[in-house]
Amino acid sequence: MYTIGQVVEMTGFGHDTLRYYEKIGLLMPRRKQSGGARVFSDDDLRLLSGLKCLKRMGLSLEEIKSFTSTNRCVSERSSMRAGDEAVLRDRIGLLTEHLARMETQRHELDDLINRTKNNIRLYNELLDGTL
Repeated sequence: MYTIGQVVEMTGFGHDTLRYYEKIGLLMPRRKQSGGARVFSDDDLRLLSGLKCLKRMGLSLEEIKSFTSTNRCVSERSSMRAGDEAVLRDRIGLLTEHLARMETQRHELDDLINRTKNNIRLYNELLDGTL
């Protein structure tokens, strides 16, 4: 079992973030009987690692909540249980929609990069007197 301070050091999430994740139901650490302090398990650490990955992918907290709502980690066909096929189909749908949004953003960013490069080229030509 780990204290919130230990989890902050191990995961890089801040105290406020961990408390917020608990508040919105993403994380459910146990409470010690004496004092009510949060204690985190190895499973909580694995969940936080997954949350960090999903967050880095750019998923919103609502999407992350949907993704993790089943409390299932399905990584091998041999570990699948009843209902996991539906879980995986839901996750595929969520990730497919997210991928489409990221690709749109990438195209928009590519356009901005090209415009910026053209402006730099134009300004250099103006400075050099080649325009």
